[in-house]
Amino acid sequence: MRGFGGMGSLGSMGNLMKQAQKMMEQGRQAIAALENERVEATSGGGIVRAEVSGMGRLVAIEIKPEAVDPEDVEMLQDLVLSAVREAQEKAEEMKKKRLGQLTGGLDLPL
Repeated sequence: MRGFGGMGSLGSMGNLMKQAQKMMEQGRQAIAALENERVEATSGGGIVRAEVSGMGRLVAIEIKPEAVDPEDVEMLQDLVLSAVREAQEKAEEMKKKRLGQLTGGLDLPL
């Protein structure tokens, strides 16, 4: 019963808990930093620009006047959707890279 008398396994458990808490705090800080970062993407040769946070939240859309054609609203919708999706994909890649550095590549909830 080595673990109880010398605090060997309990001490190890305490260190493990401290490491887990440290990792969680680093994760919270990384998420806060990602919320403040911005990723953008364009479509239609720059006619539509979407900006998302590093966590993938849409924060801005810019549509140049020449993109607005009342006869072709579907084209504008497609351009907006394309720009938003691309920006969100970029943000997801950035998030995985940053958070993956903290977790050693494990997909842990932070």
